Amino acid sequence: MSSSTPESGTLPARPRRLLTQNREMKQIGVYNWTLPAWAGRLPDGRTYNTCPSAGICRQVCYARHGTYLWPAVRAKHHSNLQFVLDDPDGWQQAMLAELAAPKFVGRWIRVHDSGDFFSDDYTTRWLRIMRDRPEVNFYCYTKEIDRFRRLVEPDPPENLLWVYSYGGTQDHVIDPQTDRVADVFPDEEAIAAAGWSSQEASDLLAVLGPRLVGVPANRIPHFLRRLDGRRFSEWQAEVDAERHTRRGAAAVRAITSAPSARRRDRTDRRQAA
Repeated sequence: MSSSTPESGTLPARPRRLLTQNREMKQIGVYNWTLPAWAGRLPDGRTYNTCPSAGICRQVCYARHGTYLWPAVRAKHHSNLQFVLDDPDGWQQAMLAELAAPKFVGRWIRVHDSGDFFSDDYTTRWLRIMRDRPEVNFYCYTKEIDRFRRLVEPDPPENLLWVYSYGGTQDHVIDPQTDRVADVFPDEEAIAAAGWSSQEASDLLAVLGPRLVGVPANRIPHFLRRLDGRRFSEWQAEVDAERHTRRGAAAVRAITSAPSARRRDRTDRRQAA
């Protein structure tokens, strides 16, 4: 995240409402908190990355397509992020005040329809909000596994449920034997064939259903072509293996080229003498 700040004396753009509902979430009574997806630039020129552990998922991210790119929607997401960055205390208090409304009692809040827990401070603030509003339920998908291991797992709020999702740079630290995990599959048939449980009927099944969560891929043609019949976990594993091979080859080249460089250096010194 860029360290630059707005001009002195300016206030962050403060959205009228922090929590919203899209059509899908309205059907199941869930509210969303949303940031812009992955990396970009705010209107004031600052750069950001709200998904620092995104891997292959950024190439087929639903939140970088369709209505998420509409100017009004994008402006709303940027406004949310600017509020968090420029006035974190004010944002925290505003979120607590909004959640105090009677309509949120017993309801579920999905933290991040897009975006993720991009810093320790931001994550810690969410944990405080959750503890201060025990009458509200919260859930999330996240690829920030290391951050959750350190900050959340040792003492999680009782009203928070989460699922670790494949497709990020920290896939290798997910333990499918013990963690609740979500993987994106090409379709419902692939989910069933793998013996996983789909959350298609309700997004809440990601945290309330069986531990192995299958998410059917969005039916966006160019995204499906990139996915090429693979699960997110499979695609990410391929990318990780290729990166490991390239690094190994680079290390070998560095080692084998070193003697030649030393010989050339000795030759150059003799000639200079």
